[in-house]
Amino acid sequence: MPSQVTASISNETLVGLNDEVECIIDRLVRGSRQLDIVAIVGMPGLGKTTLASKVYSDHSIKFHFHIRAWHTVSQVYSKHNLLLQILCVIDSRSSDQYHKMNEDDLAEKLYQQLKGKRYVIVLDDVWDIDGWNLLKHSLPDDCNGSRILLTSRFQNLSLQIKPDSKPHHLRPLTDKESLELLQKKLFAKEDCPSTLSEVVLHVARYCKGLPLAVVLVVGILGTTQQDCWEEVARHLSSTIFVDNEHCMETLEHSYNYLPDYLKPCLLYLGAFPEDRDIPVRKLLRLWISEGFVLKTEGKSLEDMADNYLMDLIGRSLVMATQRRSLGGIKVCRIHDLVHEFCMAKAKEENFLQILHGYDLLTGPCNPYRLSIFPTTSGGPTKSWQFFPNLRCLLFFDCNHGLQLYKSHKFLLYKLLRVLDLEEIFCPYFPREVLFLVHLRYMRIKLGSTKIPSAIANLSRLETFAVGGPFHKFQLPNTIWNIKTLNHLVVFPSFEIFSNNGRGFEFPVDNLEGSPDLEHLETLSLAIDPSSESQSLQKILSKLPSIRRLTCMHGADKWISEYNASPRNYNGILMLDYLSRLESLKMGGFAGSEFEFPLNLRKLSLLHNRQPWSKISAIGKLPNLEVLKLRDDSFVGEKWEMEDGEFQNLRFLELSKLDIRWWTASSDNFCCLEKLVLYNCDRLKEVPCCLGETLTLDTIEVKQCSKSAVNSVKQIQQEQMDVGNEDLKVVIVDLWHLLGANSESE
Repeated sequence: MPSQVTASISNETLVGLNDEVECIIDRLVRGSRQLDIVAIVGMPGLGKTTLASKVYSDHSIKFHFHIRAWHTVSQVYSKHNLLLQILCVIDSRSSDQYHKMNEDDLAEKLYQQLKGKRYVIVLDDVWDIDGWNLLKHSLPDDCNGSRILLTSRFQNLSLQIKPDSKPHHLRPLTDKESLELLQKKLFAKEDCPSTLSEVVLHVARYCKGLPLAVVLVVGILGTTQQDCWEEVARHLSSTIFVDNEHCMETLEHSYNYLPDYLKPCLLYLGAFPEDRDIPVRKLLRLWISEGFVLKTEGKSLEDMADNYLMDLIGRSLVMATQRRSLGGIKVCRIHDLVHEFCMAKAKEENFLQILHGYDLLTGPCNPYRLSIFPTTSGGPTKSWQFFPNLRCLLFFDCNHGLQLYKSHKFLLYKLLRVLDLEEIFCPYFPREVLFLVHLRYMRIKLGSTKIPSAIANLSRLETFAVGGPFHKFQLPNTIWNIKTLNHLVVFPSFEIFSNNGRGFEFPVDNLEGSPDLEHLETLSLAIDPSSESQSLQKILSKLPSIRRLTCMHGADKWISEYNASPRNYNGILMLDYLSRLESLKMGGFAGSEFEFPLNLRKLSLLHNRQPWSKISAIGKLPNLEVLKLRDDSFVGEKWEMEDGEFQNLRFLELSKLDIRWWTASSDNFCCLEKLVLYNCDRLKEVPCCLGETLTLDTIEVKQCSKSAVNSVKQIQQEQMDVGNEDLKVVIVDLWHLLGANSESE
């Protein structure tokens, strides 16, 4: 079978459009052998992206094309970014070298990657022909049936690209299909109560065949008492609108039904560029720094902010695009029309202003929040405007940000609480920022590993996030004086890179005389290879509130997964006194033993080289729900799970281990929901008792032995025999190395 490339695409419920899916698939896999364009066109809110995603994920598409890639184009793009993102999807292992290439080299490289292969590339949300013109010369036509699938709200776009290519006009849902979708989302598998049938039918007709309108109305009704649905239905306009006006009216209703504390959280999403994936933890910390999140007895602000996000998702105003191991949301985004609404409403309420590149804001304007978006037109550099009341400054345009950085004008904004410079590469820490004493949130990409000691001037700082080409950043002794710190994190240079091995290096001199960081909850920590265990213990003893800890030993020595050479770190690491610790990732501590806190819920280990006999200490943790064992975290050929271990484990991942035999009893898997096996090519089989686990939802097996694959298939059959026909099994076997993948669900 051909090799495949996947993308993370949200997958909404599709109702009544199976005929449309089959039609698009037929046009992709049949017809002319020449490179062809298939365009899905229609007004916003019809579900073009959802339809394209369904087609993209279909098995017949996976097996027919050697290469699949997905890229969202949107209104603002550049040739470099367009080529770069497609290449990074096709060949993620070479992403680092691609970021260093210029446009011409990227264009040539993409051509080489596609040459001789049958490919399908999805270009989602295309606004004009310019994007196609930038890309077309990198798309070889080998007369092998390659295809471009694009979605656009502009019906004539595909005809401009290829005059003989007939666009596929996506039809609206019928009233019956709208009713079916509405009922599925409101009542799941249950029937609609007879007392509500007339109201629900009225609402379905109001949606005028637009799936987006359906899900938005569901978001309103789903958070309203059923005896008030009739009143809600009366407020929905019966006027027929054109284009996207109808969805905008529905969005206005959704916004008006929001509790007051959720309104600024929703509008804040307009500060991110259109079609942008938004890291959830970054978003929540921004909300907190802005003061949107209300304090509640017994709950942390981050937990409350997470509740806010889940409420917005439940109201269908925000989409979850990537989930965590236990189903929490890792990445989210909003629909184009929701984004358009948020920007318009934010400007109307003077909540947020958007500046496009080098444009100047016009009219009387003294914004409280400013987000700098990129622009396709370079234009002349204009003088930077002064906004005396500015509290929040977010940069998504690196050229304009560099202008501000080089002109040293951060001092103009002395009231700033939020400063996000992630997309600007700063060669050194800008000294002017050190005078912004009101800063609560700062995110910056640095070309230097040293953080200046004057960072202590930022005495209100809550979140400090640093990225760049380095594996660790050196904190000064004065860091202990910022008592408000909640999150100290190091992010990778590019989103596609793993964050393994990146962290802050704490000063260890005079630790006894330094105050504790009493409020620190999240920390990315790098331990120098020459340091001893006592240094780590002393640092951690000064972090009594830590909840999430990533701790990498000798990160600069073993960051490459292909050249790992961890130094032995013998001894016992006592972590059991960290009573609030819930999530822990430890790497590079070869030879160490651990004493873990009993309340630990998530544990990831890599490059620790423990014998399997030591895993019982983990198995006895009463609250452990997620366990990820990666990259020789445990060594040896046999793992025998003991009775009574892993009683609450819900997610288990074994990756790049040399294990051969794995024995267990059904008692060990009584709560297991997902099992992931990756590159355990010596493993003979998976314990057959997994077939008795009724909670099991998913098994993923990638690059494992044929016998292990067969044992998983046997488990799937046993699950079906006991009535669990919903078990999802994904298998990618070793033959992919020869260009032959197999996947089953």
